[in-house]
Amino acid sequence: MAQAARGRTTPKTSTASGQGPADRPTELPTPPWRRRTRPVRQPLSQATIVDAALRILDSHGLDAVSMRRVAEELNTGPASLYVYVSGKEELLELVLDRVLGTVDVPEPVAGEWEDQIKGVVRDARDALASHGDLARASLAVIAAGPNALVISEGLLTILRAARIPDQACAWILDVLMLYLSADAYETALYRSRAENGEDPAAMAQAYLDEVIAALPRERFPSLVALKPHMVGGDRDARFEFALDILISGLGVVAGRAAAD
Repeated sequence: MAQAARGRTTPKTSTASGQGPADRPTELPTPPWRRRTRPVRQPLSQATIVDAALRILDSHGLDAVSMRRVAEELNTGPASLYVYVSGKEELLELVLDRVLGTVDVPEPVAGEWEDQIKGVVRDARDALASHGDLARASLAVIAAGPNALVISEGLLTILRAARIPDQACAWILDVLMLYLSADAYETALYRSRAENGEDPAAMAQAYLDEVIAALPRERFPSLVALKPHMVGGDRDARFEFALDILISGLGVVAGRAAAD
């Protein structure tokens, strides 16, 4: 029995070829018929679908984003996406909310509400404009995702802390979102053309300058007199001017409410 036990526990150290187990290769190449010819699929989730849609948007623009194109990006079929997203409209809402999640909203600081509101609007505008023509989607859908709601709540909190009347708070929120979306979309168009070697802002100003210069002064005295201002100023300066008008108007509304 002892000899049999020893026989079971003693490994073979040689083979017919004289090569022991320790000398055999531990890794062999995978046979061709077992090699994977398709890329490994990512585990699907709402987050991975939004990631894929954002990649397509950044590379090819908003019109290229579709359920079929996203499915191709993820090496799956369109039907599998509908478990997580109801359709393109919801997908765009999710992409928009993902981008808005990069915008920070500060806590109210006494006497600084104007600068705080302007800062949030600037950051939201830059976030949208940094992703091609995503701002076009913000004009077509209601931004009511978790991140959009956080921004809205933060802006309203700052405004109410500054004693802006409630109706003015509610309506200016809509105006600010509409303004920054429109400006971000226009900015994205300018940037896309600039990438092709064009300067769309300079081209537009040169065209307007040419048109006004050809007008008869006696019929269009104001346009001719203001031509230098009509064609002057860059996009950021014009954006800040309009933002100043909006915020200053809120201050006037607050002053009237306090006087009543």
